Amino acid sequence: MLVLEDGKVAQDASPGDVTRAPRSAWVARLLGRNAYPGTADDGGIVLDDGFRLVTADPLPGNGPALAVIHPEDVALYRSRPEGSPRNTWPARVELVTPVGTRLRVATRGTGGGPDAVAEITPAAAADLTLAEGVPIWVTIKATEVTLTPL
Repeated sequence: MLVLEDGKVAQDASPGDVTRAPRSAWVARLLGRNAYPGTADDGGIVLDDGFRLVTADPLPGNGPALAVIHPEDVALYRSRPEGSPRNTWPARVELVTPVGTRLRVATRGTGGGPDAVAEITPAAAADLTLAEGVPIWVTIKATEVTLTPL
């Protein structure tokens, strides 16, 4: 599969390899994923804006990397959650869009956190009373952050 970005080859690999390990933020977002470029370190990745995501499987060595997170692996809360997830930040709901039997919730990070897209059920959205502008907390377990070297 050949994926072009701005007329240049962004990735040339089998469909399975492109899906498992997108090689650019553009390719990952084309696949509907959250994608964050940055610099890998011992425990995760420091994003280009300085925010740090923790991962359970850090890359060997430091260097340019891409953090990829599936929207269904993003959890939303109305108040700051307690527990084991390592990546939590405040955000505001930007847009709620139906996708099949689920809803995609676009969030705008506040307080230094990145924007993120979550995929949740309509029942979860109703429980959270989600609407544009509602403050929420975005949470992602370290085990759900996949790093790819760039």
